[in-house]
Amino acid sequence: MDRRDFLTPAKKALATPDLSGFKVSRTNTGLSPYTGTFGVNEIIHLLKRTMFGAAKADVDYFRTKTLSQAINELLTVPSVPPSPPVKNYPNSVTAGDLDVAVTAGSTWVDTNTNDGGVDAQRRSSFKSWWQGLMINQNKSILEKMVLFWHNHFATETTDIGRAIWCYQNNTILRKNALGNFKQFVKDITLDTGMLRYLNGYLNTNTAPDENYGRELQELFTVGKGIDNGTPPYSEADVKAAAKVLTGWTVNNTTNTSYFNSPKHDITNKQFSSFYNNTIITGRSGATGANELDDMLNMIFSTNDVAQYICRRLYRWFVYYDIDAATEANVITPLAQIFRSNNYEIKPVLNALLKSEHFFDVLNQGCQIKSPVDLNVSLCREFNVVFPSASDYVNAYYMWDYLRIQSFNMQQNIGDPPDVAGWKSYYQAPQFYEIWINSDTLPKRNQFSDTMANNGYTRNGKNIKIDFIAFAKTMPNPGDPNELINDSLTYLYRLPLSQASKNQLKTDILLSGQTQDHYWTDAWTAYIANPADTINANIVRNRLRDFYQYLMRLAEFQLA
Repeated sequence: MDRRDFLTPAKKALATPDLSGFKVSRTNTGLSPYTGTFGVNEIIHLLKRTMFGAAKADVDYFRTKTLSQAINELLTVPSVPPSPPVKNYPNSVTAGDLDVAVTAGSTWVDTNTNDGGVDAQRRSSFKSWWQGLMINQNKSILEKMVLFWHNHFATETTDIGRAIWCYQNNTILRKNALGNFKQFVKDITLDTGMLRYLNGYLNTNTAPDENYGRELQELFTVGKGIDNGTPPYSEADVKAAAKVLTGWTVNNTTNTSYFNSPKHDITNKQFSSFYNNTIITGRSGATGANELDDMLNMIFSTNDVAQYICRRLYRWFVYYDIDAATEANVITPLAQIFRSNNYEIKPVLNALLKSEHFFDVLNQGCQIKSPVDLNVSLCREFNVVFPSASDYVNAYYMWDYLRIQSFNMQQNIGDPPDVAGWKSYYQAPQFYEIWINSDTLPKRNQFSDTMANNGYTRNGKNIKIDFIAFAKTMPNPGDPNELINDSLTYLYRLPLSQASKNQLKTDILLSGQTQDHYWTDAWTAYIANPADTINANIVRNRLRDFYQYLMRLAEFQLA
């Protein structure tokens, strides 16, 4: 029996439509506004789902807010985009390449290169920059949303090739993260990176390419039904969509997409009964570009788009298991909110995050952290100090170290496995459990062990956890019982038994002694005289062993 089954109360009969394809209900809560306590536990739950980790400083900040104020602030994203990635790599080509003129520390996103090796360095620069944005995120949902949409509209930098197009793709994810989904789909359809990734730039009237026409429906808008069932659209719809999209291509000089009308199929496009047998009238000349709007209007007239996207959001922010009660009480009303708000994303998230269902005890502590979430959250919650952005060479080195660790754990930002994204968000029945296996779990522990001990050093700079500094942020670190309880509050989402906490205290903080003063005396002496290296090492080593042990336990993997 798993935690969800154990906590699920006695089932109530549901007066719902035929939902026989779903599992039995585990909770009957829905989108009614949450009216319970909004204390430390609820704030930490909210932040661990909407940000990367719940840093104590952020928790303290939101303790001064009401639930509504907190979520409104989290859903308010910065209006000014972040500064673009910079050149953190040395010149490696001849003076004839335009990249040579880009000075170190300046951005490369406006300067083309003809050298594949330089583009590889730029792609690495782009990924490091993106990793840094996650670590240095502000108090908003933006970075979690950017990763969500990257998983949804998945592309691979290695296939796109040109780093400028990878960056442009990321800016579209950021611009539309909480905006209008219909406009988002149009923007991503015409994105240089997506046109390159799914061969849209090769799609012509003489050689229609079905790649994007298929993924537009199967992965981006309509979906394949519950847990990858039978798609409601037809193969003929895929072929017709491909014809609608003929003619769109990329200008390699200006790094923009444009419509090349002579390459467009001007015939009428017939769609299936799923789309009410819609015929998109073929257009010639520049007006052929308007067929894309006709097709998007047709796709978004179905109910399936809202239902599918709401399921995706639910699995990202709440839990992977969508049973009959969840479909009826959460997904269906969310989809109605989505449609009635003309496919604006923010009202959907606002309703979900403020709901009794989101704060239901059954939906707390039940997600397995993704590698990116694990690594970034660890650094943010322990307040690991990175080189400043002005020290761009070393900052990028450290950000890239974190990215590589996530890659080793099977989540490489910028390069998901394929166009479907990471399997943990769609592959039934395992979903998040895919993140943990005999290869990745040891690597998760190796990373936390590294950050707990010597840290990572490069170019004379070092990043590691300062456990004394972290303990000082706790309300009463001199009391071993309170230190343990408070640390678990911020780092864990499931409680440890009192017996386990007593064992941790005795074996580690008290070094095998039985009286609490063995820790209290050591801590008090350190605070009084931090320069006493002998006592400082005693405190530091005990804290290191204590927190390192916590990070090795299974509970640390949950959000």
